[in-house]
Amino acid sequence: MPSLPAFLRLASLIAVAVAIPSQTDTAKRATCTVNSVSSASGLSSCTAVIIEAFTVASGETVTIEAASGATVTMTGDITFDKTTSAGPLFTLDTTNVVFNGGNHNINGNGALYWDGQGTNGGVAKPHPFIKFKGSGTFEDVTVLNSPAQAISVGTTGTAVITNVNVNNAAGNTNALGANTDGFDVEGDDISIVGGTVNNQDDCVAINGGDTITIDNLTCIGSHGISIGSIATGKSVSNVKIGDNTITGGLYGLRIKVDADATDASVSGVTYEGNKISGITEYGVLITQSYPDNDSTPGTGAPITDVTFSGTTTSVSVDSDAFTLVVDCGACSGTWNFGSLDASGGKGHIIAANDATIEGGTY
Repeated sequence: MPSLPAFLRLASLIAVAVAIPSQTDTAKRATCTVNSVSSASGLSSCTAVIIEAFTVASGETVTIEAASGATVTMTGDITFDKTTSAGPLFTLDTTNVVFNGGNHNINGNGALYWDGQGTNGGVAKPHPFIKFKGSGTFEDVTVLNSPAQAISVGTTGTAVITNVNVNNAAGNTNALGANTDGFDVEGDDISIVGGTVNNQDDCVAINGGDTITIDNLTCIGSHGISIGSIATGKSVSNVKIGDNTITGGLYGLRIKVDADATDASVSGVTYEGNKISGITEYGVLITQSYPDNDSTPGTGAPITDVTFSGTTTSVSVDSDAFTLVVDCGACSGTWNFGSLDASGGKGHIIAANDATIEGGTY
């Protein structure tokens, strides 16, 4: 049989090459399974990651770093043995990730560490327990019994965190849990929506960033939802805190700026439709005296444009608590508190510096 002309042979080879995917293309379409610490490494080409149940031994940590745009799905719980490793113990670091926890737990075995001292002494406690990096959506998972601070949000792109829970209720026994912050947030374009935090420190602490929304979160027995503490060089702007329910604990809503902070600021904070009850110290506290609540405020980190608007934010405090305290050394502008309705306790103290507070009941 006569051979094909050279140009036809070349065309046939090209057609075959085009029809067969390269190894690289195949790898980028791979589904990868994580069921151990070792299998959690080398995921950079995986576009779908399935996390099965497994236990993380002492001294080991887990980082999930998949291909950009990957889906990461939990089908079982992840449990951490007691460890001397520093936090974070579990890190999600993928750009444009779609993470679904499948309503499973990431269990830090906090009771093995809790001694009432938190990160101020006693047993060494890895913190934060969980780190959200990268960007994308994170949903439907419970962080259970974190040794200290539960979730650090340090994303580098838009992040939406939905129905992510922190359950440190067991730390209430004998007051052993401490410094168990729910979410510590620093970044831009971050939304935390839904979910429940039951803990012994800030439900949410926003430490830096721009365009941040905290919406429809339930905080139980916590220190409420805080901006700060704001340290030197840190700024927070354009924050909306709306439709959250905060019950029990020392504080409801706080803006706390370090007394010695410089080159820092807080601006554009809006509260709307929050329901706060059972507070034992301060319903609403805006202070530049941190770590004191109401003392000698600093002047190096101005606060501007704080508003209670839209649906009423209702605050009910216990008999020995204050409804509203404003403790300013560098505050300015007109602050509309028309949608704040605070009642109970010992009333309010306002030292607003150059800010003018209008409206509201407190």
